[in-house]
Amino acid sequence: MFDVKSLLQRGVERELTNVDDYIFMPENIEIETEGGGQLNCVLNSDGRVDIFYSRGGVTDVRSAPRKHPLTAFEYELHHGVYDDVIEELIKEVDKTLDSRSRYFNSKVLPMGAAITAEPFVVNK
Repeated sequence: MFDVKSLLQRGVERELTNVDDYIFMPENIEIETEGGGQLNCVLNSDGRVDIFYSRGGVTDVRSAPRKHPLTAFEYELHHGVYDDVIEELIKEVDKTLDSRSRYFNSKVLPMGAAITAEPFVVNK
């Protein structure tokens, strides 16, 4: 036999926990990693998480859906919820830094004219 009250209660709970309609307060958390890189984790108002990683002049970014939308963003980061995304980012940046070009290894690119501190004077 169906319990109408519990059936309705589950339907209401499902509607209340549908986070697709929620607007999140944007957050930005920056940390420096052990390898000298800069990690910037951004929670967007639509619930999407963007993670930026920069090291040695190379920056890469990944996006992830919010995994535990009713939990504080900093708490998620502290407990490693996005560690898989971060590890992939660090791996890709390291791969880029360790690689070398086939075309630009032996070539020296010409530099622009140097600007001297002393003015150029022409004798008349």
